[in-house]
Amino acid sequence: MAEAVPVRCPACLRENGYTAPVFPCACGSPVHPPLDLAAPPVPLTHRTWSETWVTVRCTACGRESEWPHPELGCGSCGTVVLIPVHPLERVDNGSGAGAGVAGTGITAGPGTTAGAAGPSGAAPGPDRPDPGAAGRGPTGGPAAHIPPPPAAPVPRPAFRPVTIRTARDAVATAALYLRWLGFRDVRQPDGRPIPSAAVDLRAPGLVAQVDPTTAPAGLRAVECVWLNGLTASATSVYFSLAGYTKDARARADDLGIPLFVMDLTGMPQPVNDPADALVGPDA
Repeated sequence: MAEAVPVRCPACLRENGYTAPVFPCACGSPVHPPLDLAAPPVPLTHRTWSETWVTVRCTACGRESEWPHPELGCGSCGTVVLIPVHPLERVDNGSGAGAGVAGTGITAGPGTTAGAAGPSGAAPGPDRPDPGAAGRGPTGGPAAHIPPPPAAPVPRPAFRPVTIRTARDAVATAALYLRWLGFRDVRQPDGRPIPSAAVDLRAPGLVAQVDPTTAPAGLRAVECVWLNGLTASATSVYFSLAGYTKDARARADDLGIPLFVMDLTGMPQPVNDPADALVGPDA
């Protein structure tokens, strides 16, 4: 397992411990992105596809695979930063015009096409198949590139909780957990917040509320987050520190709203079937 390294948040200057994730290569060996700790972390304000993935080469088999780019959410202010990685070094495989036919020891000369004659030097004919035809495309050119088989699904790493000491810690923990679930660009919406104890979090396809108070969330709170999600055509999720009233849980089950409760260790726990379905079986 990789060692934890300190990463300083560029917004609040707090140092957060970060451990590079380890992913399984198709050959079974562990791979992890090579972090560039000499470069400063970059705040993530707008997510693009190129920033979401990074190419990592397996040191055991040489396979290059796309994995999620390392990122970290600050446990103090909630700022998400991208951690720089070293660029992938291209390997020269030594292929050239004089490489010849692999495994035969025959070098193709300037006027000779590899596979144009068989091992005995006889030209191919109707009764003698061309031994080099299997390596050429339909028009006689190079064979089309066949992509490697898809890699096995990557198991989700364990969620690393953040101790909750303040209401801001509760919001930051909920945001980190939603990113762990796979939601991208989780943030508080711009504009003036609505006077309420609950804090809104938004992401593409997601509307969430976090209640950091010591009173259980009630029926009205669950119905409000459901209406907000219905208006935005998004999934509604609710987080609470003090749990939920009996009416709120029953209404959430009827509406299919995932409910989570957080303890002070910062580990959200699903409390109904929709929440279990959102987390998935491999959590």
